[in-house]
This record gives sequence, C-alpha cells and structure tokens, in this order.
Amino acid sequence: MATVIGVRFKKAGKVYYFSPGDVWPKPGENVIVETTRGIELGEVVTGAREVSDEAIVQPLKNVIRKATETDLQIQEKNVKREEEAFKVCIQKIEQHKLEMKLVNVEYTFDDSKIIFYFTANGRVDFRDLVKDLAGIFHMRIELRQIGVRDEAKMLGGLGACGRQICCGAFLGDFQPVSIKMAKEQNLSLNPTKISGQCGRLMCCLKYEQDYYEETLKRLPRVGKEIMTPDGVGYVTEINVLREKVKVRVRTGDDTFEVRDYGVDDVRKLQPGEKLMEIEAQMRSAEKDNANETRDKEEENQDEAKKRRYPRPKAVKTLNTDEYMEIHAEGDGETGASDGGKKRRPPKQNDENGKGEDMQANAKQTRPDNRKKNHNRRREENSERASAEKAPSDE
Repeated sequence: MATVIGVRFKKAGKVYYFSPGDVWPKPGENVIVETTRGIELGEVVTGAREVSDEAIVQPLKNVIRKATETDLQIQEKNVKREEEAFKVCIQKIEQHKLEMKLVNVEYTFDDSKIIFYFTANGRVDFRDLVKDLAGIFHMRIELRQIGVRDEAKMLGGLGACGRQICCGAFLGDFQPVSIKMAKEQNLSLNPTKISGQCGRLMCCLKYEQDYYEETLKRLPRVGKEIMTPDGVGYVTEINVLREKVKVRVRTGDDTFEVRDYGVDDVRKLQPGEKLMEIEAQMRSAEKDNANETRDKEEENQDEAKKRRYPRPKAVKTLNTDEYMEIHAEGDGETGASDGGKKRRPPKQNDENGKGEDMQANAKQTRPDNRKKNHNRRREENSERASAEKAPSDE
C-alpha cells in the first residue's frame, strides 16, 4: 500500500498517480510534476489516499511543487503557440501532399518538445515534414498517430443524446465495447443508432452492462419452459429493466395466451414436474372432450325433436258426382254470404238433349270411375248412332 494523489493533465484525461512528498496539495490545485515527457503542469483531482501496489505504475515519482502564477502564465502562452504551430503544420502537410489529418498540437511545459497528433488510414512517410518543422520551430518534433476515438476525445462534440460526448467530458480511459452488449440490452442493431461521433460503438453501452449481466442471470432465457402460477409455459420475451417476462401459457378452454409475470413469480421446472403437468392437462382435456361430446348429443336430440313433423294426410280422390255435390254445397254457402245474389248455373252440354253437365277443371278420378265413364260414353254414342239411323230407314 502506498499513499498517492491523482493528477490529470488534460480535461477528461487519464488520471496518473504521484507521491505527494512534502507538498500534500488539495484537489483543484495545480502542481508541477516530473513525467516521462519531462516537466509538466497538472491539476489535482483526487486527494491523498492509499492504493494497492498493483494499481501503481512504477516508478512512483514525487510532486515537485505547487504551481505559481508564473507557471500558469507560461501555460497560457503555450496554448497560443499551439494555435500558430497548428496552422504552420497544415501548410506543410498540403505542401508535401501527405494523406494525413492533423488533429491537435501540444507544447510541453518546459518547451523541450512539440507533439503533433494526426490520423491516417495507413502508414505515412513524414520524414521530410519533420525536417521542415524542426527547421521552423528549432525544437524536438514528435508526430504521433492516434485513432478515431482519441480524435473525437480531443475535438469534442455532441452525442445522440444532445449532451457533450462522454469521452470529451469525463471519461479518462476507453472501455472495451462489443456488439454483444447492444444485443443483451435489446437495442436496435442499426449502426447509425448505436455508433458515436467516432463511428465506433458508443461508450455508454458499457454503463448499464453490469446491471444487465446480473439481472439476466436471474431471468429465464427466451424459449425455455418455466413454471408459472397458471402452469407450465414458454418464455416469449424478457424485460430486463422491469424484471418481467412474457410467457405463453395454456388456458382452460384449450387455447394459448401470452401473460406477464414478475421474475419472482416464475421458477425453473423441477425433475418430473413437467410430466405431472402434462398428465394433468391430458386429464383436463379428456374431461372437456367428454363434456363437449355430451353437449353435442343433447343438442342433436333437441334438433331431432324439433324436426318431427306430423305425417301429411293422403290426398282424397273424388268421382265426378261427389265433386259436384261438394261444389254445389260450397256455391250455396257462398251465395248466402254474398247477400242472396244468384250465381250463374254451370254450363250444360245440350248436344241432342242428352249431355250431362261436366266440369272443365274436374280433378283426376279413380281408375274404376274412369272405366264407368268410358262405358257410359260408349252407350251414349251407340244411342246417338241408332237415333240418327232411324229417320233414314223411314
């Protein structure tokens, strides 16, 4: 264990540990420390505390002194010189036609070196550029290639949430982020929605990953069978933030329904519990089928009773005399109901004075009556023929 203080050299930069020595500065104060790049001015962000030896990068160096007003003026002067050096370097890059993008320029506190940060798609031969810059500034020149994340951190900007990007506001180190985090958090895999200003996955995907990992251990996976208060069901969807699951369960009418349950209301199936549940469902299904069969039989019996119509009576056939008598009685009743008006008598066949009244629309008679009528017509015809023959003999 060692007593250290945390010092930061850039806004939202990495925190380095130094031994307070005899200075013991407070958080917010500026100090002068010795680094691998030389003498640097930094800001104390954490007070003196004890940390393990594994968290310290050896060798642990001491704080030289607290920063004075002169040191702060030198720092402001270096910021102005950085702007001038940036413009000069841009002109030289265009002059040498190098495929590189200058991002930032940094002067060391002791004016021993100038560092130029740039990005490029591949390796760049900048030896001639270094010679030109060294001839202009008469200092040691260092060109350092950085990645797109470091570029976004230096330039800053606004994120998709509308706030300043995290790496430029408070993130000291870049944490590894993978597409698996977006999948576990049930986010859209559209690159434009989960990527930051740098074109990489957003750093904020890491913030809630620990909570998701802990909660997912308690929640069942999608497609697994679990026991619910309503019986065995299949998990169709999980909601990590609300700690709820949607389960497809069988209802009483032998249909399926998706219902929501809390993580504490469901549990894994015990050995043999699924078989017992299936047997119970089969018994319930058999009982329901028996009830349905009985109901259908009762309905069929009721329908059969409703369909029992009385047998229709046979059509009664009448001969000509019976038919005329019935119609005569009906005409008498109709005449009485018409106020005593006389009805025209039916037309008679007056041929030779021996024809009988015949109804044109008489009903079909029985076969024996037809035979009698036929014999009667034969007799009439024979009589008519004899009557016509008698005058000729005279």
